[in-house]
Amino acid sequence: MQADRMDFSPLLGGTLTGEEMARPETTYLKDVWRTLRGRKTAVFSLVVLVLLVFMVLFGPMMNEYNYYSNDYAAANQGPSRVHWFGTDTLGRDLWTRVWVGGRVSLLIAILATIIPYAIGMLVGGISGYFGGKVDMFIMRLIDVLMGIPSLIYDILLIMVLGSGSISTLVVAFTITGWLGSARTTRGLVLQLKEREFVMASKTLGASPMRLILRHLLPNTLGIIVVGMTMTIPSVIFAEAFLSFIGLGITPPNPSWGQLIKEASEVFKQYPYRFIIPCIFVGLTMLCFNLLGDGLRDALDPRLRT
Repeated sequence: MQADRMDFSPLLGGTLTGEEMARPETTYLKDVWRTLRGRKTAVFSLVVLVLLVFMVLFGPMMNEYNYYSNDYAAANQGPSRVHWFGTDTLGRDLWTRVWVGGRVSLLIAILATIIPYAIGMLVGGISGYFGGKVDMFIMRLIDVLMGIPSLIYDILLIMVLGSGSISTLVVAFTITGWLGSARTTRGLVLQLKEREFVMASKTLGASPMRLILRHLLPNTLGIIVVGMTMTIPSVIFAEAFLSFIGLGITPPNPSWGQLIKEASEVFKQYPYRFIIPCIFVGLTMLCFNLLGDGLRDALDPRLRT
């Protein structure tokens, strides 16, 4: 393409100094947000997730019903102006139960993602930084534990600890959920520990734990955040599955998995009871996956536009 003189205009003298930046000042987070805004599916998913969080927090307050009181005279009513999502076999309002159940499911998913990732990042950082026998022991231990599907560990742990509470599910997911994040962090630390800023910190006398916590782990957060976003849907599905087989949240406390389990028994007679919680489970998982794709593009400098 040929450039024409008319495409350019002279820069007036004295308008810029030698050290002044012509581009507007920006930061890493501003660059990430600018790139994320360009991903329409990610922005739409973020908006939907914000609305879902708002509803699970304030949705139960939008009518006069609670999630545990029985009203046998209103049992198995379809969606109406009185009961917006209908009622269940015991006459409990499904609008309230769906949003309270979403609150429980999302709380379990977030806690069972953040806590294992924090443990995995620390273990992976230690393994990658020290290397040698420490790395060999930790990696072989992880290989052995990952040889068995995590869902089997979860079921056995819940049977031992006892099902029915949020804390039990979070502990079970945490015990097995740190393995993948530890391997990911270890690989990233192996790449970073030979970089110049790490060598400079060593020269200035920084301790190994300071190097790991203050320099190495913060530089892995971009990929780790994407991994966390992708893990939350898996935890939501695992909680729904465990509740479906009777090892999750027990009545009268609801969760999306438990609502699906109860509705599956009367699906042919009252399909709305099954479809409504399934929609919210599927929508939440889809939005987290799409948001994770957008964050991956935004946090990786090579994929920015």
